[in-house]
Amino acid sequence: MEVQILIEDLREARRLNGWTQRTLAARVSVSPQAIKRLEQGVGSVPTLVAVMAALDFRLTGLGPGATISEQIRRRRLKQGWSLERLAERTGLSRTTIAGLERGGGSVTSLLPLMAVLAPKVRRRAPERAFWGEGDKQDRDNRFTPPDFMVNIYQAFGAIDLDPCAHELSLVVARRRILPSEGGDGLAEPWTGHLVYVNPPYSKLLVWLRRAHDQWRAGNAETVVCLAPVRTGSACFQEVLSADADIYFLRGQVRFLDTKGKGQHIPFSLMLLTLGAKPEQKARFADLVPGYWIARAAFD
Repeated sequence: MEVQILIEDLREARRLNGWTQRTLAARVSVSPQAIKRLEQGVGSVPTLVAVMAALDFRLTGLGPGATISEQIRRRRLKQGWSLERLAERTGLSRTTIAGLERGGGSVTSLLPLMAVLAPKVRRRAPERAFWGEGDKQDRDNRFTPPDFMVNIYQAFGAIDLDPCAHELSLVVARRRILPSEGGDGLAEPWTGHLVYVNPPYSKLLVWLRRAHDQWRAGNAETVVCLAPVRTGSACFQEVLSADADIYFLRGQVRFLDTKGKGQHIPFSLMLLTLGAKPEQKARFADLVPGYWIARAAFD
């Protein structure tokens, strides 16, 4: 595996997090231009290390160590190579290699060094969270990332109500119903032009039925729900599909956990909307990869 592919994997890891280059830059306290250059294989090793930590991007095939610099030094010593010998094999200077082993240097020097020192290095597969029936807390405490929410705001407008809010959620809404403050979105009326729902997945159908009921009652003009693709229930096929517009998202949205860390989800997502206007749907399709399903497809 060519180590340049690691740079491509790094870029893909950032996208799977649902982060823009600007978001990642803010998290590691560098400029967006620094992230752009890094994803082109140019930049400093300290920036690379910081980005890898932010993305939980780890390597295998290099050796033990807390950082790349420590790993390459231990790898060189395990191979029994001196700095001079490694310099001969890589075409880099002894000073450059010593600087990389101290945690400095550039990515343009690090990549050819790793190509010689550990040609089979690759990204370690990220741990995936598979949410089972017994993982209620794990499934319910997952929050829509801000980068994805920007698309919601731009396509549908400002959110008037988040009926199943959480104090750690970053969703911006004029009003939030918080269970921690005694609120109950399954009992209180949903009022406003736009209601956004990222429902607790342990009670997914209960929340989707509530969304449909509140929309049919005229309490909410438009309801937008981000939910797993679950089309086999009678509720979906006989009730929701008759009134809802469904958008199947291409790829994955990397949700945030209670610590603000991105988490993979083991299923596809859909945007289920009630009362969405054609221009809103068109704007969302322009912003987020995927496709709208005609209601007739479920008849």
